[in-house]
Amino acid sequence: MMALMRGELAKTLSTRTLFAFVLGGVAFAVLNAVIIAAASGTIDEVAEKQEALSSLPILPLLWGLVGAAGEYRHRTAAPAALVARCGRAALLFARLVAYALTGLGIGVVTTGAAVAVALPLLSSQPGPDLDSAQIGSMAAANVAASALSAIMGAALGALVRNQVVGVVVLLVVNFAVIPLIAGTQEGLTNLTPFGASSVLSGMTHHTTITVGAAAAVLVGWTFVVGFVALVSERQRDLA
Repeated sequence: MMALMRGELAKTLSTRTLFAFVLGGVAFAVLNAVIIAAASGTIDEVAEKQEALSSLPILPLLWGLVGAAGEYRHRTAAPAALVARCGRAALLFARLVAYALTGLGIGVVTTGAAVAVALPLLSSQPGPDLDSAQIGSMAAANVAASALSAIMGAALGALVRNQVVGVVVLLVVNFAVIPLIAGTQEGLTNLTPFGASSVLSGMTHHTTITVGAAAAVLVGWTFVVGFVALVSERQRDLA
């Protein structure tokens, strides 16, 4: 199993797509930090200042989906299973672990960029400064949201097996369906993986659930989607 995980990790690290998502994540984190900390006027609440440190969890979600679905588009899933000489579910599990690690890396890099840019800008804002505990908890939450989102994205990619369809559906749900639901029932939105990841990463504050509850919701969704993908992988053709 360790050899499978190392092989899948090496495969994900060798793609240029990963570095494109890393650069996109850093760009968004820096832009978000500048907008929240410097261009949005006066902010004096801790939650608002923590929002400047947040990243965009949907990016590692898309990374996982695009990367995992690409295995079927480029027809590398079947050869990988033959070379690995193990069950399909075991191979997919190793792939999910690989995407968890790369999602973790994306979270570390993007959060580091956000912290580096936001803290100097926030120093000129009124109210209490963020202390090390608040910065650390926000950074840890961002990294966790990134890793969990990457796992879920990879599981969805294994289920959908079509990069274009998967990306379009995710973007429509995140930017159209979820806001519509939020307009009428915010509490329900926070129980979706999109809403929970936003709360966990600090993009949404003053919500109906706590950060800890949002983490539990996101872990639950990740487990369910991952389990369904593993079961489905054993019953479907790879070619």
